[in-house]
Amino acid sequence: MSTGDLLGIQPTELKFPFELKKQSSCSLQLTNKTDKHVAFKVKTTNLKKYCVRPNAGVVLPGSTCDVTVTMQAQKEAPPDMQCKDKFLLQSVVAPDGSTTKDITPEMEDGKVVEEFKLRVIYFPANPPSPVPEGSDEGSSPRAVAENGTQNSSLFDAVSRSLEEPKEKSSEAWSMISKLTEEKTAALQQNQKLRQELELVRKEISKSSGGGFSLVFVVLFGLLGILLPVLGVVAGMVLVVAFSKPFPCARLGPEDKADACDLHDRDDDEDDGSVD
Repeated sequence: MSTGDLLGIQPTELKFPFELKKQSSCSLQLTNKTDKHVAFKVKTTNLKKYCVRPNAGVVLPGSTCDVTVTMQAQKEAPPDMQCKDKFLLQSVVAPDGSTTKDITPEMEDGKVVEEFKLRVIYFPANPPSPVPEGSDEGSSPRAVAENGTQNSSLFDAVSRSLEEPKEKSSEAWSMISKLTEEKTAALQQNQKLRQELELVRKEISKSSGGGFSLVFVVLFGLLGILLPVLGVVAGMVLVVAFSKPFPCARLGPEDKADACDLHDRDDDEDDGSVD
């Protein structure tokens, strides 16, 4: 306990168990060492970091008052766990019957104000397990080295065991992503093929439902071109065939004589008709 004339302070240092992203608290006990009312006020160099409850009050004669100091959650640890924050406890004799509401700056006028500075200390919230006594005593340097090597190997094995699930998890996620992309591409290709098939079906239905097919149109055009030509050729053949006289040379001797006689008779008949 401090040797102040008005208040006794226990402990004289603010010790906080430090853990990232978690609040921590410590307590002070103030004891009135006089037979008078003593007013106090707690100040700090970092108001945003700490919360003091109560930060001011009146301690009755011979009684005690507990003060709780809470440190807000920290995102990073200070270098070497050294903290430069400080607290200041001020105390002064107050009139009898004073309360916290009566604490004003004027209360300090003409009176002796005691001040006590408290420093802040951080310690790990989860300290490493203590080494059993006598574990290293009497052991040879070789044994100590082997023990260190085993601990290092164990640490490496644990690190690898922790990293392997992460690697497998990343590989699994990459495979899932690749399969998802392939599935999407296959669905798009399937949709495209369905659309093309639907277009082909529509074209076939149009061509079979109405109008003439292309082959029929081509055949009809060819017939339209060939029929006039064939008609002209047939007419020419008929004209040539009927315009030529029957040649006598192609008849036999008897037939040739009969033909000549028949021809002479015709000539005589013609001459007779003229006379």
